[in-house]
Amino acid sequence: MAEIADTDLKKTPLHALHLELGAKMVPFAGYDMPVQYPTGILKEHLHTRAAAGLFDVSHMGQAFLSGNDPARALELLTPTDVVGLGEGRQRYALLLNDCGTIKDDFMVARLNGEAALYLVVNAATKDSDFAYIAERLKGLAKLVPQPDRALLALQGPKAEAALARHAPDAASLAFMQVSRMDVAGRPAIVGRTGYTGEDGYEISMAAEDAEPIARALLAEPEVVPIGLGARDSLRLEAGLCLYGHDIDETTDPVEANLVWSIGKRRKIEKGFPAAEKIMDAVLNGARRRRVGLKPEGKAPAREGTEIADRTGRVIGRVTSGGFSPTLNAPIAMGYVEAAYADDGTEVNLIVRGKACAARVVPMPFVPNGYKRK
Repeated sequence: MAEIADTDLKKTPLHALHLELGAKMVPFAGYDMPVQYPTGILKEHLHTRAAAGLFDVSHMGQAFLSGNDPARALELLTPTDVVGLGEGRQRYALLLNDCGTIKDDFMVARLNGEAALYLVVNAATKDSDFAYIAERLKGLAKLVPQPDRALLALQGPKAEAALARHAPDAASLAFMQVSRMDVAGRPAIVGRTGYTGEDGYEISMAAEDAEPIARALLAEPEVVPIGLGARDSLRLEAGLCLYGHDIDETTDPVEANLVWSIGKRRKIEKGFPAAEKIMDAVLNGARRRRVGLKPEGKAPAREGTEIADRTGRVIGRVTSGGFSPTLNAPIAMGYVEAAYADDGTEVNLIVRGKACAARVVPMPFVPNGYKRK
């Protein structure tokens, strides 16, 4: 594949700030993004677990979905219970194709007093997602992308203390609650969510307000900038999927171990793509399952590593893997045949041609720190 020239890469509203802070920039999802800052990925990761880290996730896609009943319309494309989503709440959702496999995972929110739904989708798939939603819901709902909005994630056990100095109302939010409020005197949408397994927030604002808000938060003693490298190791420790790696259009919600995202009412009423097929797998099991893996040695098993049973027969492959700074040990996740998916099952990971002992373990690898009421 030809490399993307720097001149072809898009830039987020914080690009100049990343350079000012000494970030190492890399191409990601068509954007020039910070992979790490001078302190390095390990320290950034551990700082987020101990205090608070600020991530630029402005490359992700934001949109509003409006219409007479946008929630009912959106349920034609996702098994998530969107109709039952209360005001000031948000949910993790899966965007399915007609075969019932995963086009993307996304967040959907219902803001207080607003009819339109607020959506956040992945960066690499946002254009195709938006085209798919707009086409499939034509005449039922109108999708309005928000390319002029930026998005920040403030994550870590001290995120509340740091953000509350600039947005006092943020402290009253519980996990998966969302509200409009001013942050550092600028209007924003603030949700108590994130993708690190820690307590924290995602903050959406107009592009021109991104740098003032980011600078205000980075001035707090608890907060340091965090790049894509630590974001990946944090989400892996949290057992969270990375689209295009752990889930894609070859995986369905059951084998991906994401059945929890299918609403109870939806399981009964169905009405989402390939509902009968998916519910058959819910009741009777899938042929393979996504699992956590803990190698017994120190060698990390990277994406693509074959997983074998103890006789050497290949039973699956790793989809995400690396070193866990929190555990000081390698961890991985991947898909195995259903017969090998139980916690405690002993397997081998074929690393550089050598069989390395590992076992199936529950996820998350590191306990989450979400603040629930």
